[in-house]
Amino acid sequence: MKLKEFAEQVGLSPTTVSRALGGYPEVRQETRERVMEAARRLGYRPNANAVRLVTGRAGAIGVVMGRSGGGHFFSEFMGGMAARLEGQETDILVSVAIDNNLDEELAIFNRLAASGKVDGIVVHSPRPADERVALLNRLGVPFIVHGRSKTSFPHAWLDIDNRDVTYRPTMHFLERGHRRIALINGPKGRTFVNDREQGFADALSEYGLSPDPKLMMNEHFSEETAFRFARALLEQPSRPTAFVAGAMMTAQGVYRAATQLGLVIGKDVSVIAHDDVFPYLTPESMLPPLSTTRSSMRMAGMRVTELLLQIISGRPIQECQELWPVELILRQSTGSAS
Repeated sequence: MKLKEFAEQVGLSPTTVSRALGGYPEVRQETRERVMEAARRLGYRPNANAVRLVTGRAGAIGVVMGRSGGGHFFSEFMGGMAARLEGQETDILVSVAIDNNLDEELAIFNRLAASGKVDGIVVHSPRPADERVALLNRLGVPFIVHGRSKTSFPHAWLDIDNRDVTYRPTMHFLERGHRRIALINGPKGRTFVNDREQGFADALSEYGLSPDPKLMMNEHFSEETAFRFARALLEQPSRPTAFVAGAMMTAQGVYRAATQLGLVIGKDVSVIAHDDVFPYLTPESMLPPLSTTRSSMRMAGMRVTELLLQIISGRPIQECQELWPVELILRQSTGSAS
């Protein structure tokens, strides 16, 4: 079926149908849904090459992934991207770089921009002064940052309130008498890590306390590194009574360390972790159920993709900046200080 024939079936002009299928923001949501439903029902798929000739678009969004695969977070985010692009005639182009190799990432972004293979790029794990963001701004390539970078120019971004990710759990512990509180954070140099450290320090300062470097860890999130850190701290005479864990797998490491030492989670040691809503690892399935600050990495992937599509279609980047709140959900892994 050709575009003109499909448009006649839907009762709209070919231009409106084309724009609805292309995700243009000026098309009303109900019109877009009507066109998408008709396309599914009638089995209509626009000719990709024809669409690209008309629109000048490559029909792909670029993402750079580390060689380690990016872990659970990246797979959930990509799942959200894929869900948003279903039926969109837009692909995801994944390029692989050496983990934490900034020069290689910059070279990949330069190559993607010069090749014209992508219409836009998603930038992950930004730094406060991120050279990747500055490069894409200079090149004039549509892009969005998953997170935020503190740059001198505006850019599109979607982030969660990472200060609250640690501020609210720490305040909860302090209000219940905890004073020796440990923080398991991500690797230094990332904006989200700095924001979480700030939230932790802000909460402590409200009780006249300062962060103790010996109770703070900065590593890539993994159960094993969290286990070793928690085990070493819990073996000390003046052990911490509470942990603010940066991710679900780090909370698992704390649980394992406490169990090996005969300590009871929720009684001897309290734990609150950040939860990215993994379908295969839920806080309710842990024993005892884990208290969390919640945000969905999959939903973030969907929304980042939606915003990038809108930017590609001409929406101003100043309108594509979103800060999502986090929700503190208390379960049985927290209690008052012993």
